[in-house]
Amino acid sequence: MGVRDQSRLTWLLLTFSLPTKRASQRVEVWRKLQRYGTVPLGNSGYLLPRNSMNEERFQWLATAIRKYGGDASIVHVQGIDNISTPQLIGRFAEARAREYQELIRHLQKFSDIPQPKRALGHLSRLRSRFQEIVEVDFFSSPLQKRVAELLTNADAVRLRTKTSERPRIDLREYKNRVWVTRPRPGVDRCASAWLIRRFIDSKARFAFAPENQVPKKSVPFDMFHESGFAHRGEDCTFETLQKDFRIRDRRVKVISEIIHDADIADDKFGRKEGYGVDEILKGWARQGIPDQELLDRGMQLIEGLYHAQS
Repeated sequence: MGVRDQSRLTWLLLTFSLPTKRASQRVEVWRKLQRYGTVPLGNSGYLLPRNSMNEERFQWLATAIRKYGGDASIVHVQGIDNISTPQLIGRFAEARAREYQELIRHLQKFSDIPQPKRALGHLSRLRSRFQEIVEVDFFSSPLQKRVAELLTNADAVRLRTKTSERPRIDLREYKNRVWVTRPRPGVDRCASAWLIRRFIDSKARFAFAPENQVPKKSVPFDMFHESGFAHRGEDCTFETLQKDFRIRDRRVKVISEIIHDADIADDKFGRKEGYGVDEILKGWARQGIPDQELLDRGMQLIEGLYHAQS
């Protein structure tokens, strides 16, 4: 998400204050600022390059701050008298470089682990973290390509190593179960929930929980968890479920390619339909729609996509 025309570059500055009793909300705001890729501007506030996505994020955050009893303002900044545009860009570049370097260290540690002991969920987690950094890499750090290469190499090593075939799944064990995933479901999780409800258990129930609070006896999906179903190798969670439960529906195969390209963004199958679904889900998520409703809406979109296949 690089900013190309730096000659026209302008900035967004968020300034805010929260009552001292709002300690947990302060942490929540800080975490969102970190996720949005902001850099602090002294004691004045937090800065982002101005674009529609960043403006929307700041607007939502400012609204939340005001609901918590605080004050928040968003300022459009043309320039700063004592900091040049290249210097500001440098601050963003340094922040992203630190994040990429940390990811490189984790990938190097992962590569040092003997192949049989490598947890594929850990690699999926590193890949997801990479996508999070790329999303806020406004000025296209050269380290982005380096991390992408390391991830590709890690996958290549895995594919060259023979792994034992997974045992056949007893479908009866997955009837009348609660399937749990992370909050704010995106295209892969919504599609996976649709697949579960339509082909695995029509009475499946869905819940949301943080990674470290998965309820006992539930079935995790698209989570970094030892059990359950998630990304595996080059496959997204939808593909993992499709293969593990041996779902051989022709239209499901097409949807698996669509969801893969939208979620992994590697253009493996050249399917563009899923990008629209992904953008719609992101738009609904930014409207603050509850997780369950977001999942239900996403499942309806996939159902329509299923019937659209000739």
